[in-house]
Amino acid sequence: MNTVVEMVDRLRDTTESHDRCSVVEVMGRRCGELALQSGIAVGATSILVPEVPFDFQRDIVDRMKFTQKAGKRHFIIVVAEGVGGVEELGKRIQNETGIETRVTILGHVQRGGSPTLRDRLVASEMGYRAAKLLYEGNSNRVVVMQNGKIIDLDITEALNKKREFNMELYKIAHVISI
Repeated sequence: MNTVVEMVDRLRDTTESHDRCSVVEVMGRRCGELALQSGIAVGATSILVPEVPFDFQRDIVDRMKFTQKAGKRHFIIVVAEGVGGVEELGKRIQNETGIETRVTILGHVQRGGSPTLRDRLVASEMGYRAAKLLYEGNSNRVVVMQNGKIIDLDITEALNKKREFNMELYKIAHVISI
């Protein structure tokens, strides 16, 4: 996520100086968490994720027009790759709004970069927990972070667990982005 934020911050400089719209595709074929969290962090006008259907007019065009009334002249739209069609989306935005729109697909550059301090601490805690479980004779466990705590789950339970999209955070993003 830090790499996505850094890349979008760099794009913003050009987007802002040329009064453009940047549509940025980030990883997330079946999961929009990366798009959601990075979109909030960069102040995206719209965030599109596979978990939530979007209406082009309402969720993009109308939001852009609304923020234009407040004087905003540049826009960032963050799209999880699972939504698909970013090139076409960019063309539609430009045709509908008249605002020059550029599409950037971050691709695998997102996987690079140095781990943050938090990444390193969490990895150390998880590694310690995994080693402790093995030392105690506990196998078939998965070490995870859940609600800010390092815990372990039965591997079968973990694999069958349904991942829940954070709709509350999505609603917050929708409200604070304009």
